[in-house]
Amino acid sequence: MDFDHHYAVAVDWQGDRGTGTSGYREYGREHLVTASGKPAIDGSADPAFRGDPARWNPEEMLVAALAQCHMLSYLHVAVTHGVVVTGYSDAAVGTMRQTHDGGGHVTGVTLRPRVEVADASMIELASSLHHEASVKCFIAASVNFPVAHEPETRARS
Repeated sequence: MDFDHHYAVAVDWQGDRGTGTSGYREYGREHLVTASGKPAIDGSADPAFRGDPARWNPEEMLVAALAQCHMLSYLHVAVTHGVVVTGYSDAAVGTMRQTHDGGGHVTGVTLRPRVEVADASMIELASSLHHEASVKCFIAASVNFPVAHEPETRARS
């Protein structure tokens, strides 16, 4: 049985410096991303596109969404296989290629999950579960570029 889930967010531009979009350098890329009942996210463009480096840009949020989704899928898969995860972190990276016409596209994301399990006997199984987690990740299933995995697994010391 399939189920639809719906997500609503609002994006409000904050970059009018008094002259609107009268020129490429005349407006700010600052915006606010909100959803009901959640803290606001300060967004902007990548600094390469005149954005504020102190704010999240869409490309970073896409990489973060993939890393979060994989982690949540992985933790679920670990439970179903009896693997006790005691720690998890990821240092994910993504690449966007800008095209000559001013457009561009993400060419790939690499997730680098560092997983800690309760016992050394779980390391091999825990390492193998990243593929299943990737298949179950809603975000990874929705993108048209490769999402690679470079996991490390160790036992809690």
